[in-house]
Amino acid sequence: MSVAASFPGVTNVVSLFEAIPSVREGERAMLGAARDIAARAFASGADCDDDGAYPATEVAALHEGGMLTASLPVEYGGAGMGALVWCEILRQIGSGSLPLGRLFEGHVNAIGLVVRYGSREQILLVAREAAEGRLFGVWNSDDRNPLRLSFEGGSYRLQGRKILASGAGYIERPIVTATDVNGHRLMIMPRLRAGERSDLSSWTAQGMRASATGTVDFSGIAVEPAEILGSDGDYERQPTFSGGAWRVAAVHLGGMERLFDLLREHLRRTGRGGDPHQAARLGQAAIATETGRLWVERAAEMAEDATRAPDQIVAYVNLARLAVERAGLDLMELIHRSVGLQAFMRPNPIERISRDLATYLRQPGPDRALINAAEWTLRREASAMDLWRET
Repeated sequence: MSVAASFPGVTNVVSLFEAIPSVREGERAMLGAARDIAARAFASGADCDDDGAYPATEVAALHEGGMLTASLPVEYGGAGMGALVWCEILRQIGSGSLPLGRLFEGHVNAIGLVVRYGSREQILLVAREAAEGRLFGVWNSDDRNPLRLSFEGGSYRLQGRKILASGAGYIERPIVTATDVNGHRLMIMPRLRAGERSDLSSWTAQGMRASATGTVDFSGIAVEPAEILGSDGDYERQPTFSGGAWRVAAVHLGGMERLFDLLREHLRRTGRGGDPHQAARLGQAAIATETGRLWVERAAEMAEDATRAPDQIVAYVNLARLAVERAGLDLMELIHRSVGLQAFMRPNPIERISRDLATYLRQPGPDRALINAAEWTLRREASAMDLWRET
């Protein structure tokens, strides 16, 4: 049975990859599963739009669909999918639910860090727990009490907290950054108990309410040597650190594409699509959405190209994330002008998704990212025609 037959409505997704010989039947099935999960997440989105909520049903669906192990290497049970397929999957999940996309992207990021910097035993540990349905995440943000790793009485212990931790209280094996007594910046994989040490009251943002984002206190948690991942500075090592932002942009893009579809649906339902002003806004919205897609897909390909120089990857992905941010903001303004007050009224999904997207687009250090990319382009001698062709 074809994927389109198994999952109604996935014809467009599958056809996009039919002409790519490297996409195997298993990858097409993953794309179909992602579309199905996204459809269910979108349908239940309003029910999960509460402070401190967590999309447990949708995370379980990711597990059932094989998504939680898919980013592992094939020899550890992964699907072996390429960057373009992953780009499409993240877009699909984001189109269904941006909070779910945020959590899933964090899971993919965490597994990637373990695969890149971990030992075989650590990869096997993560593979086993992912196969059991456990979600992973990466928590890097510190408050005034930054996370520290101490060594006392013959054992390692953590002291401090992490803030802005999505999946707090639900993720039982996060990857967190901590500084030891020698000033080394390390990644730790501590084991937590569900429902403990988390405080979601600090997350008062208008959007991304269903991402279970909050503060986690790690003080007193014992750390085994096998739970220390990689070495000093690995977490911030380039181009992985900045280059991986294309995955976040792909989730953003999925939310944008959902908003664009809702705009078209609104114009068709109200019969206002023939108005020249509405048509002009719809055309501009199509440009913004397609601009985001072109940037994200190119960034995904470049970030996964081992022949590229690290600084080139970082520069391009930085530009891509900012281009998607601009396109997303433009898109929302166009939609709000076209739909009017209804776009700000619950339970209109445009209201909820706009809140989520506006919040999620606020990524760290946008000015620094832009300046760094500009500095890279200034140093290059190649013309604009060849600037991004060089390897």
